[in-house]
Amino acid sequence: MLTNKGKYGLKAMVHLTGVRPGEVAQGGEIAEANGIPKKFLDQIFSELRKAGLVHSKKGKAGGYALAKSAESISVGQIVRVLDGPLAPIQCSSVTAYRPCDDCGDESCCPVRLIMLEARNALAAVLDSRSLAELREMSMPDGQDENAARRAS
Repeated sequence: MLTNKGKYGLKAMVHLTGVRPGEVAQGGEIAEANGIPKKFLDQIFSELRKAGLVHSKKGKAGGYALAKSAESISVGQIVRVLDGPLAPIQCSSVTAYRPCDDCGDESCCPVRLIMLEARNALAAVLDSRSLAELREMSMPDGQDENAARRAS
């Protein structure tokens, strides 16, 4: 299940796709625009920065920007950084696999098999969609927010 941290992190990252190259978005602005508590957002950005997905700039003119292109960051990467493995149970995880104590033969365990299928389906969707695509989904009728901002 996606936690609030994961949901807020995705919203904040989509917000950063609208930042012009060489510029930063201030944390307060991002928090207010997306309904995210500022202190929580700072914690989220700290994790995303450690993972190499966000750059931060300190000081009065400081803020945040994407460390990579939005096209090269998958939604799955962001979710894993903030919420951990995608698998519903550890025995179906690729990155945090651990066998269950109560399972005699996991190769025929119906719970593991269906959870493995669920994990693979979720990973297929989240890993195949980029942050740039997520941004496009948020634009009504293909509208480019940056173009609208530049025109005003």
